[in-house]
Amino acid sequence: MSNKELENKIAESKLGGGKKRIDAQHNKGKLTARERLEILLDTNSFEEIGGLVTHRSTNFGLDKTKFLGDGVVTGYGTVNGRLIYVYSQDFTVLGGSLAEAHAEKICKIMELAMKNGVPIIGLNDSGGARIQEGVVSLGGYADIFYNNTKASGLVPQLSAIMGPCAGGAVYSPALTDFILMTKNTSYMFVTGPNVVKTVTNEEVSAEELGGADTHMIKSGVTHFACENELETIKNLKKLISYIPQNCEEIPENLHYEFKDEKRLKLNSVVPKNPNQPYEIREVINQLSDPDSFFEVHKEFAENIVVGFSRLAGRSIGVVANQPSVMAGVLDVDASVKGARFVRFCDAFNIPLLVLEDVPGFLPGTDQEWNGIISNGAKLLYAFCEATVPRITVITRKAYGGAYDVMNSKHIGADMNFAWPTAEIAVMGAKGAAEIIFKKEISSAKDPVKKLKEKQEEYATMFANPYNAASRGYVDEVILPSDTREKLIKAFKISENKKVSPIKKKHGNIPL
Repeated sequence: MSNKELENKIAESKLGGGKKRIDAQHNKGKLTARERLEILLDTNSFEEIGGLVTHRSTNFGLDKTKFLGDGVVTGYGTVNGRLIYVYSQDFTVLGGSLAEAHAEKICKIMELAMKNGVPIIGLNDSGGARIQEGVVSLGGYADIFYNNTKASGLVPQLSAIMGPCAGGAVYSPALTDFILMTKNTSYMFVTGPNVVKTVTNEEVSAEELGGADTHMIKSGVTHFACENELETIKNLKKLISYIPQNCEEIPENLHYEFKDEKRLKLNSVVPKNPNQPYEIREVINQLSDPDSFFEVHKEFAENIVVGFSRLAGRSIGVVANQPSVMAGVLDVDASVKGARFVRFCDAFNIPLLVLEDVPGFLPGTDQEWNGIISNGAKLLYAFCEATVPRITVITRKAYGGAYDVMNSKHIGADMNFAWPTAEIAVMGAKGAAEIIFKKEISSAKDPVKKLKEKQEEYATMFANPYNAASRGYVDEVILPSDTREKLIKAFKISENKKVSPIKKKHGNIPL
């Protein structure tokens, strides 16, 4: 093949499915596979691998046209100077459908990423398995799933859903660390609306069944629901800035100029009324470097807040109860959300900050029947297993078993601070008084007055941080305004923390 013929071949592969199909893609508000890569990666940094690969099947008319690349663009490049392996499915070529050669290209990228300790970003836009190729398409998916699992905890894996992702295709993103979806143009489901209608007689649209808002708010499958593709790519780039290249590195510490680190606003953030809610994000933003908090799973299980932040330039993971939603109780969804985030941070050496204001686990038949016991245990297991630096600040309530679960000293937290407003007890003062002093209250001339008296007695004795501090369960009771300074120092002294793993194959997390 002459150089000219080779140049023509390469140019042809970069046209995807041709101008008409690209125009159709644009009319749907979607970028093409290559346009997405141009925006994601640094200018002129992309190096393509497998651009001349074509499909191998000749059945059902596939022998008549050969598309170079077989519906997926693969290669590597840099994001803000950091090496990234990437694949971008091309919906303009056979609907981005996955088959033997397509899958092999993706697996090759994943294997290179694992060998070189580099993150993987997948831009998903596919109609699913290529039915003309039969079982080899299914085998291709399984090969990808196997590589997803091997890469899990070794290198970060990020999935952006830019179009359809249905059937078996959904399980590769589900095995990765974070999923980002684009509103109105992307969807994920195991079975589509037509199958749902046939089997269950339920009428539902693709958007309602598996759109970005559905998976952000109801299922929790996606971690970010973005307004458009540009925002999706912007969030991909931001997300990668908080995490390291692989499990053996630590996140990059940004340069930080130390100033007055006191935050006086924190002294008044917790209301005097212990039953009055407040916004935990105000606390997070006061403790974090300016504009550095990047929330994950924002609209799912809103009674717990998780996300990445920076503290004096250091990347940290934040897990915080949210008093303004359901009083910050832990339920099934919040437990799973928190556990997943804790395990990711631990896998990639990102220290954890826990802000605790939790009145307990949510009671009720719905929670019990949906497994609050085993799901709550997931969060407990995740914290117990984590070996990264772990610091807890108790801002107000720390009641019952939830006190133990939220990174208490007893399960391996490195440093535990409490504000003077902290209440560390088995339960709230009112409930405790009703149990302990039941006979005394019921026999009193004025039961209401007696209950209030006994409630205050219990609160004075237990609803404070000083009993816990006297036993070493809390390292220091601090003024809220001093919290940022204390955290900066605590994370600094913990940065060389080493924990020797117990020799075993792996634990058995209550899944």
